[in-house]
Amino acid sequence: MSEDGANGDEPDGDDAEGSASVDLESIRDRLESVRGDVESRSDDLEAAETEDDLDVVEADLEDVRADLEDIEIPDPPETDDDEDEDDEPTPEEQLQETYDELEDDLSDLESDLEDQRGPYAEDVVGEIDGVEGTITGTRWTVEGDEELIDAVDSFLADVNDLLGSDVSTADDLEPASGAELGEKADEEGNVPERLSEALEAVTATVEDAALDPDDDAETIAALLERCDDLEGDVDDATAWTDLEVREQLRREGFYDVLDHVKDFPPEWHALKVHEKRGNVEMILLAYESLDSDFMEEHCLEALTRMGPEEAIDPMLQQAGRRDTDAMAVLGKIGIADEEVVDTLLDYVDSNPDLQKPAFRALGELGAEEAVQPIANQLAENNPDVRSWAARALGLIGDTRAIDPLADLLETDDEDRVRASAAWALNQIGTRDALEIVADYADDRAYLVQAEAERADLEPAA
Repeated sequence: MSEDGANGDEPDGDDAEGSASVDLESIRDRLESVRGDVESRSDDLEAAETEDDLDVVEADLEDVRADLEDIEIPDPPETDDDEDEDDEPTPEEQLQETYDELEDDLSDLESDLEDQRGPYAEDVVGEIDGVEGTITGTRWTVEGDEELIDAVDSFLADVNDLLGSDVSTADDLEPASGAELGEKADEEGNVPERLSEALEAVTATVEDAALDPDDDAETIAALLERCDDLEGDVDDATAWTDLEVREQLRREGFYDVLDHVKDFPPEWHALKVHEKRGNVEMILLAYESLDSDFMEEHCLEALTRMGPEEAIDPMLQQAGRRDTDAMAVLGKIGIADEEVVDTLLDYVDSNPDLQKPAFRALGELGAEEAVQPIANQLAENNPDVRSWAARALGLIGDTRAIDPLADLLETDDEDRVRASAAWALNQIGTRDALEIVADYADDRAYLVQAEAERADLEPAA
């Protein structure tokens, strides 16, 4: 026997195995203790009748979980890869299985505890707030307004019976027609907003009632049931989106301008009349509502001719989606709003299909911020791009463009590009710009000669 063995410093193999067995047995005992606690808490939960009883059970469950999470299951010993996979699970694996089962049972008890709580008055308030949000966040038809009024009136009557309150909707509450709805959006005639006020009064009444989850459980449950009925009634009410597009347009008064239908489709005829009368809102309504390439094209053409300020926001959205027609409309509107200019500048260094309308629109806007970005395009390989850029600089009219335009006129290989540069200098119209163009009266290109003849150096009378 070695000296270490004689001194008892190291246990022999049998002692080591016995120590491991004792450890596993201790873990097994702790798990069984937790199992007993879980079963006891299950009985306690079944017997709980009040919120205070549930609070006690919840605290006990937290202690049980802490005990379970304090148990550490050792890893099973390593085995040879060639051992039969169908062997019985190791003691460690059996303990882990027991641990997992207890974890699942404990989680189920915690869920059952939450399900057994309440209902609470806050649940009623939350349900009412949700319905109120649906009412105010939806556009309704005249029929929908009528249905909402009936639904809320019925709900208020039930709440008053349950709580002894006297909340009601306004006596003068009447639906607005589709055309009137937009006009009354900020007035007291708006049905959803006024119904919202009534529902807010209900939530205040519920909160003031200080309903106890134990003593008033039946009342709270009845209120929640009525909230479900109200939600169903609101969901069934006729929303604006439930209508066909033509019915929406009819109710908005889009077709009211028609004494007869001259063109097909009738929307096209109505569009022409609205353009003639300057009814921008109706043209925008048709543009946003009709899923028709034909009508979209004609709406944009009408807006391009009219150039109405009211079209800025919808055209900005479309221009941001690379819509070249919308860019043209923004140019015709002619308001160099920062957001408009920034949106168009995004396409200055793009592909030619987008550059052309962007250059034109920036030119029509007179956007001084665009001078340098567009001037940079005068060096592009594509002659079309150079020509469009030159004309855009002429429309802007900024004198900073004179020198790059003069260089383009002098050196470009394409006569049509040089003609565009000459035209742009004439547009800028300062004496320096006009003198540059006038020097090309004998130019090889007729178009440049024509611009030189147009340069008027005589002082105005």
